[in-house]
Amino acid sequence: MITVRAAGLLDVDTGEIVRPGILRIDGERIAGVGGEPEGEILDLGELILLPGLMDMEVNLLMGGRGETGLASSVQDDPPLRMLRAVGNARRTLRAGFTTVRNLGLFVKTGGYLLDVALGRAIDGGWIEGPRIVPAGHAITPTGGHLDPTMFSAFAPDVLKLTLEEGIANGVDEVRKAVRYQIKHGAQLIKICVSGGVMSLTGAPGAQHYSDEELRAIVDEAHRRGLKVAAHTHGAEAVEHAVEAGIDCIEHGFLIDDKAIKAMVAAGTWLVPTTRLADAMDVSKAAPALQAKAAEMFPKARTSVLAAYQAGVKIAVGTDAPAIPHGRNADELVALVERGLPPLDVVRAATVRAAELIGVTDRGRLAEGLLADVIGVPGDPLQDITVTQRVQFVMKGGKVHVQS
Repeated sequence: MITVRAAGLLDVDTGEIVRPGILRIDGERIAGVGGEPEGEILDLGELILLPGLMDMEVNLLMGGRGETGLASSVQDDPPLRMLRAVGNARRTLRAGFTTVRNLGLFVKTGGYLLDVALGRAIDGGWIEGPRIVPAGHAITPTGGHLDPTMFSAFAPDVLKLTLEEGIANGVDEVRKAVRYQIKHGAQLIKICVSGGVMSLTGAPGAQHYSDEELRAIVDEAHRRGLKVAAHTHGAEAVEHAVEAGIDCIEHGFLIDDKAIKAMVAAGTWLVPTTRLADAMDVSKAAPALQAKAAEMFPKARTSVLAAYQAGVKIAVGTDAPAIPHGRNADELVALVERGLPPLDVVRAATVRAAELIGVTDRGRLAEGLLADVIGVPGDPLQDITVTQRVQFVMKGGKVHVQS
């Protein structure tokens, strides 16, 4: 038995800071909250305890130290990507994020689902990192967003991906692509419904998959008990995604009142990744991409508040490495800057995120739940930036950071 003692802890349900913060940890779970300390005592002084944070959109296999941008897409083989991901996973965990969704590779791997392997290595205790909900390869049509050739001027046969790596066209192929990801360990399906800021051709809001293809993807995933997350910006594309039964919209920068109303009615989630509108450096991008960003980013700064005020369910996601790995809490700060209340932002990174991934064993500091606990130097309800300065990280009862 270990007792973690701090100045206070946040009850995410009541929105109160309970003082002092006392957690009794037995193995990997919380054995009790409050009361008298038992066993070894970890005294964290003036820190405030929070549940481990969650990031609902990362790609740990991309970005990080040593990546060289466009050249890495054709030079880095799967073993090198995995080695780089080890560092990305460690930085993410040590920033206080104990659970992530890894939303879809779009690199050449020969069909290997690298995020599945990374998650298994972490679960096995071989390396440090957050719990991973892996999507395997993102599924997209030829020339769609996340078809790698959309990000470059590569010749037709350079970096050509297979169906197993996510390029699928037509109802039969998208069904097969979903089945392949599930067979090899994906725990959710990531697809591209519309274009994006960094796609070289096409409007960012244009719908890429047909309605029939979208329904087929959802049918295959839902019959197997998996949710579908969809990269989607355009308002009309969001409406079609919602109608098809997609569970979660990623980004949604261009959503309007009609799309928001559809999301509320269907209970569709939004992972807004709004920090990208401030932090993404497009100064060296092609002029066409800079023009897209200039159009989309101002809308991204307002659409998330409109969605929140209308009652759309929101979970925190960063799209790291678009935000550097380990800087995930920047998204919480950005959401508060957009006008969301700090308590609801913390909930979006804890209990709401847990709801999105369909788990009940984390997201709160409560008896019986996983001992995923972080400590920050102050009250996040008064100053959300304390989440950028995590000084204690415990995952499953094991301490990874104590400063």
